[in-house]
Amino acid sequence: MDWYSAVFELIDMRSFSNLWYWIALAAVWSQTSRYVLGVPYDMIQRADRHGGQPEIDLEDMVRINCNRLLYVANTSGLWIVGILAMLMTSMILIAFVYDVEFAQAVFLLGAPMLVVGFLSLNTARVIQEQGLTGKALRKRMHRHRTATQFVGMVAIFVTALWGMYQNMTIGALGQ
Repeated sequence: MDWYSAVFELIDMRSFSNLWYWIALAAVWSQTSRYVLGVPYDMIQRADRHGGQPEIDLEDMVRINCNRLLYVANTSGLWIVGILAMLMTSMILIAFVYDVEFAQAVFLLGAPMLVVGFLSLNTARVIQEQGLTGKALRKRMHRHRTATQFVGMVAIFVTALWGMYQNMTIGALGQ
């Protein structure tokens, strides 16, 4: 067995029948819902429970991450949107017009992450424009996390349905 065959046997390009894909999907959504605008969720909970220094730390970290996110969006946002539009259009064509399962898997991971990215950008703008602090900031962060988790649930559900469909269709064709 040569190196090429060993690698492709380990990393099956039939993504939806590969355990590694589902582990990666779970890990991506776990990390995405754990960090709210780059802030660990336990920091928000600690600020909610204790106030004082944990709340000051939370506000500082949110301010830093919001400023960073909005700076990138303001300086190169149009370029990023253009490149992402090109990549996603290419991915859709490769995935669903040319019926490449690996591209379908990547699209089903990436498209919902774009939604979360836009939600994060919107939340950062609201926090900065309204100058949210204290309870109002924590409430907004909780709402953003809930929205992210909702997007994740829908994405995992759609991915599971599409993956089962692909596995049943390819499995039926293989017999």
